[in-house]
Amino acid sequence: MTQSIFEVMTPNPVTLPADSPLQEAARRMKEREIGDVIVLDKGAICGVVTDRDIVVRAVAENRDPATTRLADICSRDLVTLTPADSVEDAIEVMRERAIRRVPVVEDGAPVGIVSIGDLAVERDPGSALADISAAIPND
Repeated sequence: MTQSIFEVMTPNPVTLPADSPLQEAARRMKEREIGDVIVLDKGAICGVVTDRDIVVRAVAENRDPATTRLADICSRDLVTLTPADSVEDAIEVMRERAIRRVPVVEDGAPVGIVSIGDLAVERDPGSALADISAAIPND
């Protein structure tokens, strides 16, 4: 039986407005022990910012985390899935686009996020990626 994204996604993703400072995204990532925040513009998804984006697009460029806006560093070329889409759909999208996370949207609103780690835990629980993804974060 085909497994749906709903069964493997992380629900209730963290979202922030596009004009939020980078520092707020980093704070939320730390609090929730996550590596991504969905960026909204007027309530609609306009991007995703990851911990790697913060390092590569902000810190490495000497941008001020208190004044740099998420809109300035987020990935904007997005693909989304719905909760009813299949795990195979997610795997195909991630392979084709070489991405690690995909927002899950229902009626235009973000309801979850599915990561390559989520898929590894579900599909290949004995893999190193699954072990790392399932491990307790090291603060």
